[in-house]
Amino acid sequence: MRGSKGYYTGTRSLLKKATRDKGKPHIGKILEDYAPGSQVIIKMDSSTQKSMPHKRFHGKIGVVVEKRGRGYVVSVPQGNAIKEIITRSEHLEPYTGK
Repeated sequence: MRGSKGYYTGTRSLLKKATRDKGKPHIGKILEDYAPGSQVIIKMDSSTQKSMPHKRFHGKIGVVVEKRGRGYVVSVPQGNAIKEIITRSEHLEPYTGK
């Protein structure tokens, strides 16, 4: 019998939160505003399933293309292609360029 190949397969450690970070995200994370052209880190927040990006984009750095409704269109390089994903601000963090 083959194993399931669902959307969240293999994300047990990826979506796990630290003890003090459990629960809903802070209001500041939801109200964060990103300007087009700014760089962001895609970090999936498991407490908000709506508009969660695919697991392959977790930890990647992308560029905000535009704001679309409550979410953002983010351009992410993947191999030779450039993918555009639509996600909410709960799953994004500002990139400081360390």
